[in-house]
Amino acid sequence: MKNYKVILAYDGGRYNGWQKQGNTENTIQARLERIVSEIAGAETEVFGSGRTDAGTHATGQAANFHIDWQGTPDELLSTLNSRLPEDIAGLSIAEVPPRFHSRLNAKAKTYVYTIWNSEQPPVFLRKYAFWCKKPLDREKMEEAAKAFLGEHDFKAFCANKRMKKTTVRRIDAIRFLYDGEKTEIHFTGNGFLYQMVRILTGTLIEVGEGRRQPEDMTAVLQAESREAAGFTAPSHGLCLREVYYH
Repeated sequence: MKNYKVILAYDGGRYNGWQKQGNTENTIQARLERIVSEIAGAETEVFGSGRTDAGTHATGQAANFHIDWQGTPDELLSTLNSRLPEDIAGLSIAEVPPRFHSRLNAKAKTYVYTIWNSEQPPVFLRKYAFWCKKPLDREKMEEAAKAFLGEHDFKAFCANKRMKKTTVRRIDAIRFLYDGEKTEIHFTGNGFLYQMVRILTGTLIEVGEGRRQPEDMTAVLQAESREAAGFTAPSHGLCLREVYYH
């Protein structure tokens, strides 16, 4: 049995997220496992680097699986892509050590949230960007984001109120990239809680709209209550960009 790491891109618009569920086959993981199992001729489990929400996209999701494959990695990638639906693609594949695990060995991740800030709708980006009509104060948003850098308890930014494990995470960088009406917010950190990036983004949008002030962010963190933070930005604006292992 060889262990392979695959880098995946997918449009999450029609899927119920990454993680397989007992009541539906309509998840990225379930689709992959069915196809990899067909290729292997035996039931095969696919491990992802993390769960993405229903409707969330990826251009750099990492996953791994063990399979008895006699061909080259390129041949395995070609076989996989020939069977995947058109909204899921394997970008690269490589054999990795037997004990490698895409989730347990991940060191950091980058998520990108895309906002379209204009009175005109984003016709060609409507499935991949959140349309925000009200003008956003970019400087205030960037100033507010600084409060989230470093290690903090992000309980206020976690949608799972029954979370029993630690809600402490470290954010290494938050970068803003602008291209006309489009704003991309790049979040890089050692891990993210359930809907954390979407809640961070919603809170920053409220700052940009003038409903909150940058100096309020420290108090939001300290409150450790979901009610203290902003709204949850829609899933279709979020994309898992890259997973880091070194």
